[in-house]
Amino acid sequence: MADTPESEESRLDRRALIEAVIAAELERQALEGAIRIDVATMADAIEAALEASEPALPDFDDGRRPEELNATNDD
Repeated sequence: MADTPESEESRLDRRALIEAVIAAELERQALEGAIRIDVATMADAIEAALEASEPALPDFDDGRRPEELNATNDD
């Protein structure tokens, strides 16, 4: 199954998030007196923000596997 194309709204939301993270990180670095931009830290900040905006995987327990069952725990 092919991936569906990203909607225009989703693409714009992603871009707005990236812009906001860049602005915030540049401001933070400037306030700390940076003479040069720490690009690696900037990339880390963007990556963390993008990961945080992705839907989380469901946290569920599939229960016991057949090999884990016995007469005392198969209810």
